Amino acid sequence: MTRRTPFVWALALAAAAAVPGAVSAHSGPPYAVVTQQAAGPYRLSLWTDPDSTDDRTPGGQFWVVIEPGRDGSVPPATRARVAIRPLDRTADAPFVEAAAEPVNGDVTRQYAGLVMDHEGPFAVRVIVDGPWGGATVDTRVQATYDLRPPLPLLGVYMLPFLAVGFLWTTRLLRRRRARRGGAL
Repeated sequence: MTRRTPFVWALALAAAAAVPGAVSAHSGPPYAVVTQQAAGPYRLSLWTDPDSTDDRTPGGQFWVVIEPGRDGSVPPATRARVAIRPLDRTADAPFVEAAAEPVNGDVTRQYAGLVMDHEGPFAVRVIVDGPWGGATVDTRVQATYDLRPPLPLLGVYMLPFLAVGFLWTTRLLRRRRARRGGAL
């Protein structure tokens, strides 16, 4: 083992940690706010990850699960819409709506993304229309900012740990060489 080996290993570890795909993480799993609620001819569930954003990206994520409330399967023409309205702003704020799209072509699981521009309570309305008729479910969610630090900042946070690991490894290798040299 040469003198450069610890440096090469430390450099390889730092490069692996800097790869965005390896460091990217999710702030938390979606959670259910409505579970199999009977609404018209359907049973509806709503899962959400209500992240608020400042850059006008749709951080409010909603998954609508549509199950038949009677025998048979949900007709392929059944579509859901998700609408939100802030509850902590003006009382007459209008609902902002987005059409939900089937996930992987499955009409029983549909996804919609909406912009939640601030933290706080939001009213959520799910509207389902289809050949069997319509249904509506109302609920509330609490939007919060995504608490993950920006990706470049993760690298800065990792630097002290990488430095300590590098120094510790270097110290262990020096001890090993010193013992081998003293034993001869």
